[in-house]
Amino acid sequence: MKMSLSPRISKFLPTSQKEVVAKGWDYLDVILFSGDAYVDHPSFGAAVIGRVLEAQGYRVAIVPQPNWRDDLRDFKKLGAPRLFFGVTSGCMDSMVNHYTANKRLRSNDAYTPDERNDMRPDYACYEYAKIVKQLFPEIPVVIGGIEASLRRLTHYDYWQDKLRPGILCETNADMLVYGMGEKSIVEIAKRLAAGDKIGELTNIPQTVYLRKGTLPAGGSTRSAEVLTNGIGHIMLHSFEECVKSKEKFAENFVKVEEESNKIQAQVLCEHVGQNTVMVNPPYPPMSEAEVDGSFDLPYTRMPHPRYKDKRIAAYEMVRHSVNIHRGCFGGCSFCTISMHQGKHVASRSEKSILQEVKRTAQMPDFKGYLSDVGGPSANMYKMQGKDAGVCRLCKRYSCVYPRICKNLNNDVKPLMTLLQKVRGVEGIKKAFVGSGIRYDMLLNEQGFLNKESEKYFSDMLRHHISGRLKVAPEHTSDKVLVAMRKPSYKLFEKLKGLFDAQNRKENLRLQLIPYFISSHPGCTAEDMRQLLQVTKKQGFKLEQVQDFTPTPMTLSAVMYYTSINPYTKEKIFVARTREQKQQQNSYFFWYKKS
Repeated sequence: MKMSLSPRISKFLPTSQKEVVAKGWDYLDVILFSGDAYVDHPSFGAAVIGRVLEAQGYRVAIVPQPNWRDDLRDFKKLGAPRLFFGVTSGCMDSMVNHYTANKRLRSNDAYTPDERNDMRPDYACYEYAKIVKQLFPEIPVVIGGIEASLRRLTHYDYWQDKLRPGILCETNADMLVYGMGEKSIVEIAKRLAAGDKIGELTNIPQTVYLRKGTLPAGGSTRSAEVLTNGIGHIMLHSFEECVKSKEKFAENFVKVEEESNKIQAQVLCEHVGQNTVMVNPPYPPMSEAEVDGSFDLPYTRMPHPRYKDKRIAAYEMVRHSVNIHRGCFGGCSFCTISMHQGKHVASRSEKSILQEVKRTAQMPDFKGYLSDVGGPSANMYKMQGKDAGVCRLCKRYSCVYPRICKNLNNDVKPLMTLLQKVRGVEGIKKAFVGSGIRYDMLLNEQGFLNKESEKYFSDMLRHHISGRLKVAPEHTSDKVLVAMRKPSYKLFEKLKGLFDAQNRKENLRLQLIPYFISSHPGCTAEDMRQLLQVTKKQGFKLEQVQDFTPTPMTLSAVMYYTSINPYTKEKIFVARTREQKQQQNSYFFWYKKS
């Protein structure tokens, strides 16, 4: 018998048996378990995957933050789906979410109602997948999201201070979707619905599976189980070899990063014990229509009504924001964006963005201020290679470091036009770019690259800054900046001069807010003393700072673990102990000392 729900609840994907019955459904195709609260917004991965599958006609439910401590009733309450379970730890790595750089437990969780810090387990993706597989051993389990994506191969785990094998080896999950998984997850659902077995899905791009048995040394993986069409493979050093040799782990990273940056990549193969982790190449960068298709789905843009009168801090940050593109070609050593979202930028159309701006402006609580119109880096909108053929053959980790690629079309006019149109939408008083800008794409040490860059910078200061311009020089030492893959601090000083001049010219009274990192590989206490002296002389009292945390699948984490730069094989200093890290971090806060 069909039950009735309030119109408001019925607009969401179901989260309970009552909501499933109210939709008149007698079965579910896919059940998603997420470490986050359920917010039906395109900034929340579980909502995106749920809506994408729903748009293909599948019946999808979401179980947010299931209780893993009791009799596991949250994992059982919806029964078994027809096709598969999907598992994610949420929008953040659960360990980054739980712990500070000094491995101290955080007191709050922004993705949980009222910021409770006890609503998801450590290594949530591992824990959920194990539980689901234990309860429903015959049902396929597909894992994804940032935690799974960046643990797809052997990786350094900072919290356990050791190498761990790819996550499939420790969870019994059947398949992993890495990166932005809309296309992969739809193909998985389609194939399973057609009657294929999960073990037969070995040729879907942007997926990882565990192959029983090892491959012969120097042998070929070309068979029915591997992507065809002439795609080759790369045999990485095994997990066991990496445990024995930090040099081999570092060598693996170079190969993995290069393949992740290619448009035409190869299959990556890595032995773990008597099995082989197989990483299929990613899909090509999404087209404008494909990106629009994901963002234009019927999101309510609200938390599920089950959270009535409770605050979800992460939602508050994005509720009045609009994402305009995915991907980042910056290639910073400590950043995971290119390994997850991809190096190649995929931008939305003006039409799609402006439609979302208009929907946001109509929200009952909207006061006229968009908190952010941006992306991983706000000023990469519509930027791509001039010659796509050159990009297809490229394996460079960055299009802007150590210098801007000659094949990069870094024209800011499309972004300037977009922002001008956003400003013209009825109900918009201000459209801020809260995600900051990459200033190394606008100027060199002589000044602005061109008139358009100067005009963009001027427009930003006059129209899109909420009193503060956030930029990320990261450090003052060029030696450290080379390890970070960031430009010289001299470029930031040039920016500061231009910023101050613009401030004086237009009497804007804006602040320049630089971000800095302590304890990054290559950084010594002397480098931090230099940072203190330089920034103090320039009048900064630093607030936007962080102590470096090694996260899986980043160059910085590899350097932290191995004390080697994988590309040059040079030894590099690493501040490892808690005392060293605390000492370096303390240099930021000289003005707070009594």
